[in-house]
Amino acid sequence: MTIVVRPVRPEEHAEAGRVLEAAWREFVGLGEEGWDRYVRDHVSNVAARAERTLVLVAVEDERILGSATLETDDRVGDPDDEGEPLPPEEARIRMVGVAPGARRRGVGRLLMEGRFEEARRAGKTLVTLRTTPRQKAAHAMYEDMGFARGADTVFDDGFVLMSYEIRL
Repeated sequence: MTIVVRPVRPEEHAEAGRVLEAAWREFVGLGEEGWDRYVRDHVSNVAARAERTLVLVAVEDERILGSATLETDDRVGDPDDEGEPLPPEEARIRMVGVAPGARRRGVGRLLMEGRFEEARRAGKTLVTLRTTPRQKAAHAMYEDMGFARGADTVFDDGFVLMSYEIRL
């Protein structure tokens, strides 16, 4: 079967959200209520993001295998970046996730490449993303694709977001 990357359709919002939640659920530690709430209420809420920015899905035989969001102008409204616009040259990749049963097939890479195409189409020359130290497989993929590490963001509670960027 062929995997196709395309914009999510409204009737797919709920399923794409379930796939993302399943993909991110493994990174929620026992007792991490804030992280659990973020995954449940924000990561899985594809419908809200699709109203404001571009959400792509990777589909094979009408089954959603993964999803990723691209901010080019509008932000998706995380508490840490609410109201903070992106610089004009920047696009930010957000909420990449591949269904656990579809991993190691290149789905994540296809989603990332789809983001690059859309960023170029929007006239962007820099693509950034942030990730947690827990998402080690993603780090390897980003570095293999040519992303460079940027400065970490460390929150008051000690939570760390690692940054990556690539020039197009």
